[in-house]
Amino acid sequence: MVKEDSLQNHMESKKKVSFTKMHGAGNDYVYVNAMEVIPDNLPHLSRQISDRHFGIGSDGLVVIMRSETADFRMRMFNADGSEAEMCGNASRCIGKYVYEKGLTAKTVVTLETLAGIKVLRLEVVDGEVVTVTVDMGEPELRPAAIPVISSDSSAKISEAETVGDNTYLITAVSMGNPHAVVFTDTLDDSLVCGDGPRLECAPIFPDRANIEFARIIDRNTIEMRVWERGSGETLACGTGACATVVAAVLNGLADRHATVRLLGGDLEITWDEKSNHVFLKGGAEFIADGEFILPGEAGGTGESCKICKVKKDENQR
Repeated sequence: MVKEDSLQNHMESKKKVSFTKMHGAGNDYVYVNAMEVIPDNLPHLSRQISDRHFGIGSDGLVVIMRSETADFRMRMFNADGSEAEMCGNASRCIGKYVYEKGLTAKTVVTLETLAGIKVLRLEVVDGEVVTVTVDMGEPELRPAAIPVISSDSSAKISEAETVGDNTYLITAVSMGNPHAVVFTDTLDDSLVCGDGPRLECAPIFPDRANIEFARIIDRNTIEMRVWERGSGETLACGTGACATVVAAVLNGLADRHATVRLLGGDLEITWDEKSNHVFLKGGAEFIADGEFILPGEAGGTGESCKICKVKKDENQR
């Protein structure tokens, strides 16, 4: 009995973080409600939580906070602990979270991000959020604002970039975070997981970049796989789907409304010609609620970060 009481006291003394795990088209994050208390050292927490062996397992950590300028504020961290400016799939999940968890009764919600304030429009049926449409704002094509190193200030559309033995035509777009889109006839692992990390850390991207490999099915359908900055390959990327449609339009390959097929599901993207805004529409799902017991040592150190360092060293030789 003494041993059992001692074990119980030991477990109760451990620090815990309440969480909800959600996904948007398979892009899974752990969500923490920090409206009252913000956990310490969020980059470190993201590395611990995201580890798929020693943690909960996710593509990263999303923290929901109070905002002075919008209904809510989002901070989003990749699996390697790096903070991202924006995440389309996480934004949709937050829309579902705040409505169904009773944090708001609004069906039009404003969300503060490092990429500015985004507007979420919730489609609610019988008290359940079935889809969320995010106004992602205008795509940024100026190289210095993406950022991508360029010889001039014109948009970087289908420009050659060599990594290793391969040369790719990339189109650079920012949707609040940097993307490089490559159109290809095949989408295999050697392409995505081989040259994806090399392109992510190519010297032309000062802040690294998310890399999209896309195959045109028809003018309204695009198949895409993504190597995400700081997380590696994920099943979906909302900002990446938006960047891909923008890039496809710029290259004359697609119309302004298209379905992007990702490993985790489909996303509907519209680049409105009148407003120049990009709209992202899709679902969001709850996976689990629980408590994460903070370990004494960090579980993982961010494999993508290790990969990036190796590839960056190779590119600088």
